[in-house]
Amino acid sequence: MTELLERAITRLQALPESEQNVIASIILDEIEDERRWDEAFSSSPNILAKLAASAMAEYRAGQTQELDPETL
Repeated sequence: MTELLERAITRLQALPESEQNVIASIILDEIEDERRWDEAFSSSPNILAKLAASAMAEYRAGQTQELDPETL
């Protein structure tokens, strides 16, 4: 376990049980989300590479436009 994680756990232990459970749920959800993303990306690297190549081709051909956050 890393030193940072040990410090975080030490601080968590001082919290009330209800707050510990909330934070534990957040951490577990995040770990599961990362696992699902890793699984999705590892099972489709060719698709992602094709999408990236297609996007770059469109960009080089002048078929894209800059995203303006003000117009979202």
